[in-house]
Amino acid sequence: MNGENGSSGGRRSGTVAVIGRPNAGKSTLVNALVGQKIAIVSDKPQTTRRRILGIRTAPLGQIVFVDTPGLHKPLHRLNRVMQAEAIEAIREVDVRMLVIDVSVPSGGGDRYTFDLLAKAEPPRLALLNKIDRIEKRVLLPRMAQLGELGIFDEIVPVSALRGDGLEEVVPLLYRHLPEGEDLFPEGTVTTTGQSVRFAEIIREKFLERTREEIPYGLGVVIDDIARDEQKNLTVVMATVVVDKDNHRKIVLGSGGRMIRDSGTAARLELEQTFGGRFFLDLNVKARPGWREDPHFLSTLTS
Repeated sequence: MNGENGSSGGRRSGTVAVIGRPNAGKSTLVNALVGQKIAIVSDKPQTTRRRILGIRTAPLGQIVFVDTPGLHKPLHRLNRVMQAEAIEAIREVDVRMLVIDVSVPSGGGDRYTFDLLAKAEPPRLALLNKIDRIEKRVLLPRMAQLGELGIFDEIVPVSALRGDGLEEVVPLLYRHLPEGEDLFPEGTVTTTGQSVRFAEIIREKFLERTREEIPYGLGVVIDDIARDEQKNLTVVMATVVVDKDNHRKIVLGSGGRMIRDSGTAARLELEQTFGGRFFLDLNVKARPGWREDPHFLSTLTS
């Protein structure tokens, strides 16, 4: 992208919180800005459940993107943990970047987010995402409304999916980051552990194939990872956890088709992402109330 090949000052490095309502396109944006997929993507709200770091290193400096869970009204302990992750990120970073889905009308959730940002330290940027889904006559009034709030240092229309406008975002971020050396070694693109990345890829494939309330009550626990160097094979044993007994049959699918198709898609992506051959041993278990169990929730992030 433009704006990264030279510098008018010292090297700039720092952290950028990517925040917004569920399904605003935060993870798609982070993946695009990092240059590879480090966060799973789904059309289901609340896909991102923990803070994920995506790291972009260039001659001008290093940007550490903090992809956060969507800001929403928490209904379970899991949701409260997710909400706390997002709010904590707002406090800790160098730059706060709000992603807004411009294809849907502004509502009460946006006002809550604006109030949070108004209390946070600048710099604060607003990205109006999904401009490919609207007409320009709709975009300009939304940009004007945001400007009238007096919260944002920059307002940029983008399409994270198509890449439109992203060439403007990176130079703006560098401009607002402090001077300093890189926070992570060159070549690092994420700090998310291998087992968590495996679990997230598996969960993504089930999210793509499930509907209604099932995605909210679906989690993946990695039980074991075994590596056979001679065969260049990684064996992953994982449990897909659902919130209700009747959801177990749905996730298995007729004749095991759902779990087989999801497992195949996950295996192919794991092989493409990490290299080598993978074998997945997936089981499905109903664990009612797991989203309220603090001990069990901790196993999802380890």
